[in-house]
Amino acid sequence: MSPHVDIGRWNRRLAALASEFEVPGASLAISYQDGATFSCTTGVLNRSTGAPVTADSLFQIGSITKVWTTTQLMLLVEQGRLALDTPVVSVLPEFRVWDAQATRAVTVRHLLTHSSGIDGDLFTDTGRGDDCLQKYVGACAGLGQLFAPGDGQSYCNAGFVIAGRIVEHMTGLSWDEALRKQIIEPLGLTHTCTLPEEALRFATALGHGDDGAPVGVWGLPRAIGPAGLVCARASDVVAFGRAHLTPGALLADPQALRTAQVDVPNPHVDAQQWGLGWGLTTWDGQQVAFHGGDTIGQHAMLWVLPSTGTVVALLTNGGRTFNFQHALAGELFKELAHVTAPSPLAPPGRPASVDPARFAGVYERAGSRITATVVEDALRLRTEPTGALEGLAPSREFTLTAVDDHTFLGRHDDASLWDSVVFETKPDGTSYLHYSGRATPRVR
Repeated sequence: MSPHVDIGRWNRRLAALASEFEVPGASLAISYQDGATFSCTTGVLNRSTGAPVTADSLFQIGSITKVWTTTQLMLLVEQGRLALDTPVVSVLPEFRVWDAQATRAVTVRHLLTHSSGIDGDLFTDTGRGDDCLQKYVGACAGLGQLFAPGDGQSYCNAGFVIAGRIVEHMTGLSWDEALRKQIIEPLGLTHTCTLPEEALRFATALGHGDDGAPVGVWGLPRAIGPAGLVCARASDVVAFGRAHLTPGALLADPQALRTAQVDVPNPHVDAQQWGLGWGLTTWDGQQVAFHGGDTIGQHAMLWVLPSTGTVVALLTNGGRTFNFQHALAGELFKELAHVTAPSPLAPPGRPASVDPARFAGVYERAGSRITATVVEDALRLRTEPTGALEGLAPSREFTLTAVDDHTFLGRHDDASLWDSVVFETKPDGTSYLHYSGRATPRVR
């Protein structure tokens, strides 16, 4: 049975928190073990038009899409057509990265667990045709390695585009059409799509920037589809999440995706481990499978609590989304699922005694440069988007507070939530900075 839900009160609470954190519009959907789903909305889809958010409004769900792409591949695995530990190149002969040894070693499992080591924040626009994923995989030939496949964990967008291309190769369909045949139609999702011309059939959100104004670009290139282009209403996202609690709804064994595969080097903010597609953490001793998604001015979250059968999707189109998400989750899960979400990070009362000069230097990967300098006996970071990501996100600067001899907390000047930074030195002497889910190697 579903607990009593005072939808009017949660609508009011959603509106109050959205106002507090300057969120233009939000859509929330909640589902329980018996499948009952409740929806709340607030605000506008676009501040320029004032169009209201409704329960049927579509938002970009960003990287939550990666769980959908994982599900597509796992359907092929369950059909006996694919094995997780098969090298990608043996399934997809066109696959290449810069390192020939890595090309031979990367497996399907590496792609789905972000353990391929591919330096993968590649947002190349390869056009609008059905061959865009094939062209994107061709562009991956220039990608370097952050580490050897299986020797670490670092969030990799390119890995999921490659995964999507495997779906195309094995089904003979474009990724978009395969998604429709494998997931959207079987689940009866009437308000889910991947292409902007499909989204135009619905009331659809536009992202808003840090200044609160509508962004000038609606979405990412089509080639990024398998990594982040699903657009859906919140209740459709919840229906997808619920299918991962119901054997036979899509997969015979959806729990396999929630089995831990790799440990996360920086486990202090979100995921402690990574399953297949899902980030995994523990609240009050209960497993939580989740995924977030960021696109241009939009942010989404999907939480699945198997022990209580609770599935929650929260979709937003701007504002201080992480503060909003933390505040809402803290209240929502405590009241409706009797589970306490973790409190936001906070620095220790007495910082650890650490020589900051050990970590000073420049750390760099595709799309990002992080410079660590010592300022007044403290470590200060400057993060800068580079390459194709330059201009899509601002540079940030913040001072770090030491928690232990390799873990620090920091927040940029206009943020109220603390984030974690973990430094690591491998046995071969290679140094990494783990931040924002990525492993960034030290280059000088």
